[in-house]
Amino acid sequence: MSEEVLLAECDGVLEVTINRPEQRNAMTKVAAAGIAAAMDRLESADHLRCAILTGAGGSFCAGMDLKGFLNGELPVDERGGFGGICTWTPGKPIIAAVDGPALAGGFELALACDLIVANKNARFGIPEVKRGLVAAGGGLVQLPRLLPRALAMELALTGEPIGAERALELGLINRVTDGPAVEVARELARAIAANGPLALAASKGIVRDSWLWPIDRINEHQTPYVEHVFTSEDAREGARAFAEKRTPVWKGR
Repeated sequence: MSEEVLLAECDGVLEVTINRPEQRNAMTKVAAAGIAAAMDRLESADHLRCAILTGAGGSFCAGMDLKGFLNGELPVDERGGFGGICTWTPGKPIIAAVDGPALAGGFELALACDLIVANKNARFGIPEVKRGLVAAGGGLVQLPRLLPRALAMELALTGEPIGAERALELGLINRVTDGPAVEVARELARAIAANGPLALAASKGIVRDSWLWPIDRINEHQTPYVEHVFTSEDAREGARAFAEKRTPVWKGR
């Protein structure tokens, strides 16, 4: 793992930190590969239940490293896209903990996660048009799905950012905190990690993939996500633990 991406584990949660604070964690090819590798680790390790993605030094990510871009570098992973995560994510949940700027590709990284916690001074935006570029890491696709079209268009065409409180009002993020975002992200992660892993993966998959399911075929599309969950050992353990008034012991099977 590169020093541009730091990993730590605690109680089933993988913390992934972009570690380029002097460059406001601007994304490089090396950092993108590091995040992609961390996502592979999350996916394959049974003891890991979810992840937190954050940035070092009071910034989340200021987008693509423009110096690298001028040298012909694109900070993308072949499978995961920009930052190693924008076109593929693991089945397990990911929380973005945002301090300072989450701009351009940084905003797209946050949107690629499943939940977003932000410090009150965080800023979100896709200012690519100000540099003659396009928010092609998912921002122009995700924002019209998450916001009214007029608001998504304004963010895309003006390139102006919005603050954390406005992002919360619009439903783009989950929490705003006075302190470091990672502290509240850890609270959310603990709440997630306490739940059944098969149920978590199925729930995330349905929420993410059901955008285009026709209403009359929801059960047809949903069944492959859930049928193994209802027949699993974990489902029986969850019911048994509830009846016995104890904490479930999940097996992930």
